[in-house]
Amino acid sequence: MLSVLIPTYNYAVLELVEALYNQLKVADIDFEILCLEDGSNNDFIEKNRAIENFKNTRQLISNTNLGRTKARQVLCDSANYDWLLFLDADVMPKKSSFIQQYLDAIPLGSEAIYGGFTYHKTKPHKDYMLRWKYGRTNEEVKAHIRNQKPYKVIISANCLIKKRVFSLISSKIETKGYGFDNYYGALLKENSIKVLHIDNEVYHLGIEKSNIYLTKKEQAAETLLQLTKDNKIVKHDNSLLATFTKLKKLRLNYLISLVFQMFGPLLKRNLTSKNPSIFILQIYRISYMCYKELNP
Repeated sequence: MLSVLIPTYNYAVLELVEALYNQLKVADIDFEILCLEDGSNNDFIEKNRAIENFKNTRQLISNTNLGRTKARQVLCDSANYDWLLFLDADVMPKKSSFIQQYLDAIPLGSEAIYGGFTYHKTKPHKDYMLRWKYGRTNEEVKAHIRNQKPYKVIISANCLIKKRVFSLISSKIETKGYGFDNYYGALLKENSIKVLHIDNEVYHLGIEKSNIYLTKKEQAAETLLQLTKDNKIVKHDNSLLATFTKLKKLRLNYLISLVFQMFGPLLKRNLTSKNPSIFILQIYRISYMCYKELNP
């Protein structure tokens, strides 16, 4: 009935797998748990090998780093069941009813079900504040709000999806990179896939340092630019792309590009500080996007 699929890169997953396994046993369904070591080093491969002590649980190994999208497709191709529960390695279910809540949502008729993200309330070290604040502000969104625009907050790190639908969407993503959740949302909308959001969160544990996360945000903006240039995004609910398109139509993108050129280092200083501003992050992202579009 259910294939739980976890791509991992140099991350210990035994605690996550054990928590999932215990819930799956209580649910009393046919299941499997597959973990793909996506170019992980031998220490983590050996550490995670213990997951195979659990029944119906396998460790798959890729000697090269495939990237998140390709790794998920390999897991999909290896799965035996029609419902796929994708989880990132650095998460942990918030509730002991996590698996059962997903199972209860299946009869409601959607083909993709998103449980959502949450973060511990205790502030992390100052070097990690940007990722934590962004997650708490933009990703920790209740289901009734997410369902108002179901293709907007798409977090594939906690998603139950039909195998056929995932293969359809994944086949359209041809490159390796960061920021493809935005494209997933656009493809789900374009293909009229019925999406449901529920309050069935996982804690996001593996948050990056602020400077690393800011680089990933830049990469995500570049991904959006390339997808737009290639006319890959037909329909979407992405706020950043909508703002960029509007600025370009009004020919204000030249002015906003200057903001990045003149104040980029100053904005970055705030974003990597102990008290980063999410408002400044939004200014940084849109000005960076305008700058990169004009200076490829």
